[in-house]
Parts: sequence; C-alpha cells; structure tokens
Amino acid sequence: MSSMMRIRTLMFALLATAPLAGCISFGAKPPPSLLTITSAASIPVGQTQSSATGGTILILVPAVSQALATQRVPVQTSATDLAYIVDAQWAEPPARLFARLLSDTVSAKTGRVVIGAQSMVDPGARLSGELRAFGVEAGSLQAVVTYDAALTRKDGNVVEKRRFEARVPVSAIEPGPAGVAINQAANQVAAEVADWVGR
Repeated sequence: MSSMMRIRTLMFALLATAPLAGCISFGAKPPPSLLTITSAASIPVGQTQSSATGGTILILVPAVSQALATQRVPVQTSATDLAYIVDAQWAEPPARLFARLLSDTVSAKTGRVVIGAQSMVDPGARLSGELRAFGVEAGSLQAVVTYDAALTRKDGNVVEKRRFEARVPVSAIEPGPAGVAINQAANQVAAEVADWVGR
C-alpha cells in the first residue's frame, strides 16, 4: 500500500469516528456549579497572631462515614435510606471544608494560632472528632450538621468530648438552597465549638 493510500485510509477512519466524539463520555458529567462553605468569622487581612498571647491549637480533619466520604450532598430520606441531591457537588470533600471552617472560626474567635499537622511547634491544644452529619434531612426539610468533638487542652492529660449540632430550615432540596442552609448550620456549629475551645 502506498503512503498516499495509507494517509487516505487514516483520514477516512478519523472522519468516520468524529460524530461519535460527542456521544462518548469517560467520566460523570460535571454539575453546573460546585458548592462550598465560607466562614462567618475571619481574621482581618494583615492582622498578626502570636502564640505568646493566644496559644496554639491543632485542628485535625474530622473522620467521616462512607456516606460523607464523597463530594455529593446527602439527603436522609428515612431512618435507613440515603439519597443524594441531583446536580449538587461540593468543591472539596465535606471533612476538609469543615476543618477549614473550624480553623478560621476558632482562630478568629479565640485568638489562638491554628497550626498544621506537619508543624514542629508543640500544639497547646488538639481538636479532633467525627463529622456525623453534613447534609439535608428530607422529612423535616432541614440542613443538619453534627460534629462529635474531642478536645485535649494544654495539659494534655484530659480529653473532653462533646456533640455539637445545628439544624437550619431549607426551602427546597436543591443545590442552591441546600448549600446555603448547610453553610449556615456549619457556621453555627463552628461558632459553638470555638466558644467551647476558648473557655
């Protein structure tokens, strides 16, 4: 076969498969937009924090169940059934979003310096826990955020545990209203955790 024939054959094969390009998908169709949460309390830009005055704290990313180990937004439809909101997806896994919100809120409300897990500085306190709920409850039409926190204060010998929960009405089980309500509930929980940590 001549080189000209090979080129013609290759071009014909490419033209024949071109109409299929719009029909083939190698991944899930992305949603129109991604959801995130933002802290209602934040440190002003340019403000310096010092561990000499506020102390330090290590805030760990909370553990989550398999239902929350995804970027989809869960809906509890009954005591034993779980679904996900169509076209709703978090920009990051909920555990990371919530850990960042906690860090911002605790830092702003208590003056403590939040340090990273890789820091060589001795954390004056340590906050860990489990994010038990971060979604919508269909029966009550409420966004629910539940966080089981474990706090080790400066002495390091005593662990305090406490459950925090916030419920906020949601107008519809759709991406926009659910995202707004979950954001509000998450901020309420984070503020209560910060008050507890700052005691």
